[in-house]
Amino acid sequence: MKLTGGEALIQQLEREGVTQIFGIPGVQLDFAIDALRRSKKIDFKTTRNEQSTSYMADGYARTTGKPGVCMVVPGPGVLNALAGLSTAFACNSRVLCVAGHIHSGAIGKGHGLLHEIKNQSGVFDSVTKWHGCALSVAEIPALIRRAFDEMASGRPGPVAVEIPQDVLMASGEVELIDPPKAFDGRTKPDPEAIRAAADLFEKAEFPVIYAGGGVLAAGGSKALQRLAERTGVPVIISENARGVLSDRHPLAFSTLEGRVLMPQADVALVVGTRFADTRAPEASWSMPGQSYVYINADPEAAGGAPRAPGLSVVADAGLALDAIADEIEARQGRRRELDGAKVAKLRALARAELDAIEPQAGFVRAIRAALPDNGVFVNELTQVGYYARVAFPTYAPGTHITPGHQGTLGYGFPTALGVAAGNPERPVVCITGDGGFGWCMQELSTAAKYNLPLVTVVFADGHFGNVRNMLTEQFGVAFRTELGNPDFVALGKAFGVHAERAANAAELEAAIRKALASGAPALIEVPVPNEMPSPWTVLRMKGKTSPEAPKFR
Repeated sequence: MKLTGGEALIQQLEREGVTQIFGIPGVQLDFAIDALRRSKKIDFKTTRNEQSTSYMADGYARTTGKPGVCMVVPGPGVLNALAGLSTAFACNSRVLCVAGHIHSGAIGKGHGLLHEIKNQSGVFDSVTKWHGCALSVAEIPALIRRAFDEMASGRPGPVAVEIPQDVLMASGEVELIDPPKAFDGRTKPDPEAIRAAADLFEKAEFPVIYAGGGVLAAGGSKALQRLAERTGVPVIISENARGVLSDRHPLAFSTLEGRVLMPQADVALVVGTRFADTRAPEASWSMPGQSYVYINADPEAAGGAPRAPGLSVVADAGLALDAIADEIEARQGRRRELDGAKVAKLRALARAELDAIEPQAGFVRAIRAALPDNGVFVNELTQVGYYARVAFPTYAPGTHITPGHQGTLGYGFPTALGVAAGNPERPVVCITGDGGFGWCMQELSTAAKYNLPLVTVVFADGHFGNVRNMLTEQFGVAFRTELGNPDFVALGKAFGVHAERAANAAELEAAIRKALASGAPALIEVPVPNEMPSPWTVLRMKGKTSPEAPKFR
């Protein structure tokens, strides 16, 4: 059939099952936008900044199980979207960025065309797992088809497709491609490596499992639970894997509790995580005499420096966990039993340490009390958010969203908009600080325009609080961390969003309950003290443990 490049793009996206695109129209995308106007299957939501398009696509992808798609103009549009793509890359999120490009005949020639930047494809290379460029109308369907396969193959992650303006405008004969009915691009584990992993696991006196965000990305929660329950082995859940096993599960432990468990383990099965400190090139944990099994779909994260030496299993997390469980069942391997009294003591010690950090503890309890179990909590880089990484009880996969190791300040609000867009039937609450909220606060317009049922809580102390604390700790004084804030309640109302102020945890819980019941977007400002207790004592994995901590080995 004969189609324009814009029509070929949109019709192939329809065949891939895309129903939602987040983007901003622009001259290089005109023919794609016109094709979207005529689409009966795809809803196009316009944001106020390209940064928000990629964040929304990420939030959509991580909570719906479907790829998130954003669309931006070349040059500044691409550059604005990079923050969201870098977060998606850090969190193994299936995001497709469709980007316009300058006229195909001028690429790389530096003529100074509108929105031209040097080596746009190279820019994408830094934040995506794969990218491609269509230089003819006929190439578009196959390129889009490959993009979807790449997102679902190996280690999941964002991809990008560039289409020059003249290619979107041109007409040509096009053959659209139906996706395969069944596609499994997951990396299969080597049977010999699985047997070796099972050997270590079986012979261990006190093994532990350390689960990272890659298990969530692989949809490996059931496989993880199966292996843990079959063997009776405790699971330490990283901050980026919250919800991979319900916090109510007797074998689920936080990283705070993991400080006691990990040093006592003789074998650690490390799955779906880089297992490396995000601040320095060193392992998260490395204990003398401890053996490690590293499972990761990314060969670069499946063992090797800075991690301690160990057995490497390059495979999809879910497939590898199921394979180990199968091997142990075939051997009729033993099931261990944790000492219930010791577990209770460990949890009580951790709980007491968390409860001592106020006012953060009260705010987190209030949010959890107001948000149903199936609700989605989008965390941010704020003093309450840092604390919530460990302390916010999480009960299901995809209900606690973080920025991973990228730590992109300001990601929370726009990402939560994507969550709300993809899950209109689920309650969604995001928290942010006044500093982070400033990145994309204009998207209150987007929340109001599309009536996205998101409750946004802004903790306001008038500073880039964590930066101030770190500067003060290192140098005795902070510098230029003060903020000039608007009246957030007035700001929300100006954009047509319900807004109110909560003075304490009780008022916050009541405000969230009311906002969720309304089903409309809401903004809640919570003034907080300029200086709150540091939450980092419960975050540092190598932190001190109580001398009263129980011995499991």
